[in-house]
Amino acid sequence: MFHPRRTLRALLLPLVAGLALAALPAGTAHAASTLTNAGFETDGTGAAVPSGWSEYGDTGASYVEAGGHGGSYRLTHYSASAYKVETYQYLSGLTNGNYKLTAWVRSGGGQNSAYLALKNCGGTEQRTDLPVSTSGWIHLVVPVSVTSNQCTISVYSDANAGNWINVDDLTFTSGTTGVSVKGSDISSLAKSEAYGGVYKTSSGTTGDALAILKSAGMNYARLKVWVNPADGYNNKARVLAMAKRIKAQGMKLLVDFHYSDTWADPGTQTKPAAWAGHTYSQLKTDVYNHTYDVLNALKSQGTTADMVQIGNEINGGMLWSEGSTDNFAQLAGLLNSGYDAAKAVSSSTVVALHLAKGGDLTGTRWWFDTALANGVKFDAIGLSYYGYWHGSLYDFQTTLDDAASRYAKPVFVAETAYPFRLDSDDALVNQIDTTGELVSGYPATTTGQSNWLRDVMNIVEAVPNGRGLGVFYWEATWTAVTGNGWDPADATSGNGWENQALFGFDDKALPAMSVFGHR
Repeated sequence: MFHPRRTLRALLLPLVAGLALAALPAGTAHAASTLTNAGFETDGTGAAVPSGWSEYGDTGASYVEAGGHGGSYRLTHYSASAYKVETYQYLSGLTNGNYKLTAWVRSGGGQNSAYLALKNCGGTEQRTDLPVSTSGWIHLVVPVSVTSNQCTISVYSDANAGNWINVDDLTFTSGTTGVSVKGSDISSLAKSEAYGGVYKTSSGTTGDALAILKSAGMNYARLKVWVNPADGYNNKARVLAMAKRIKAQGMKLLVDFHYSDTWADPGTQTKPAAWAGHTYSQLKTDVYNHTYDVLNALKSQGTTADMVQIGNEINGGMLWSEGSTDNFAQLAGLLNSGYDAAKAVSSSTVVALHLAKGGDLTGTRWWFDTALANGVKFDAIGLSYYGYWHGSLYDFQTTLDDAASRYAKPVFVAETAYPFRLDSDDALVNQIDTTGELVSGYPATTTGQSNWLRDVMNIVEAVPNGRGLGVFYWEATWTAVTGNGWDPADATSGNGWENQALFGFDDKALPAMSVFGHR
């Protein structure tokens, strides 16, 4: 990925923060083995205490009103004054094991905290904060291990005057959840280290960046490969060397073929110099041979690729102009050459196609409908999703869920990122450097970055039928290091992305990195 810069209720009882339900008076919680009135349809508008549920704290701020997700009504937390309130339901007689809570939620943001919780289940309380979403409902998943034959489902708000949340259509069922892919692009790492880049744990101990990422919970790494880049990095030899380090950490490997000597993205898909002037037929052979060569070399050294992207952000196709979407039949031939080469090396390698259309339902449908009509082969769908460019979280969820269902394929986020600050650590202006470019509800702070990654991962986790594979962060290790700029042909070029890395300006691991260990 590389883009040029683009430019009313009364309050009642006070509720102490961190309320533990174990301290509530006996008999105040509803006991059942399944959720009662999970869609808040039983009572209709105005119910102060929904049937089957209990409340504690500023109870006037918790009520049922019209405008549900699946039915006619929903639970709302709101007041014209600051409030703290909990709406909860106690379940007993549960068979011990793994469970998951799902819910549809919306939030205007601004609360001190607003979350779904599973507590008193016999282990650590599990919380999932409500993402900011005013344009549509977001589907959340909260996993828990029940070891005490009981569990309490809680909706909690510690809010300022005028803050609101909506919750509806909860389920609590047995089964596991989570995502299988928790990764990052680390294509910048080898060059960064060569030019003196340093990486530290959150406590300040210098270490191997890969080991730090792995210890934070990552299990996958993504490497781009260029054909003949000007600086010699991100070519076949460098990918082979880094693959050994990735596999030595026990991590899996995604190889991202750009089919270029430099950045390939929605605005640029330039053929490698060595392929310039080649006919379409020759380009199909070029794609096959290059793909096979890199992947077979990886296999030969014992680091077989687990996943492969045939092209990078190929909204408009690749290898322009022969592989443009203006001639999709030819694009299909090029993509299938890459697919066939990958499968010839390893039939178990997952072959993905990658678009930068994370919040574009119409565009994603058109692209993949046309691809299938032209016989394109693929195993998975990867989408870039940057909230400051690609629409709201609701748009993202709608697009991702639709792609998984419409094409019956697993889906993943191939790229996402968010700034932890807006200023630069080098001379180049950052891609995102003003508050007006940020996503509402997500400040450019370490907390804002963590919350963004958490909410994106939760949406992927909630993709129906277990088709949400996971998330790759872009680019975790691309800190500001002199010589490791964006242009492989210009050693003086800077980095416009260091404020979105997962290592801070002090080289320490940022809190967002730990999000991978909690999904």
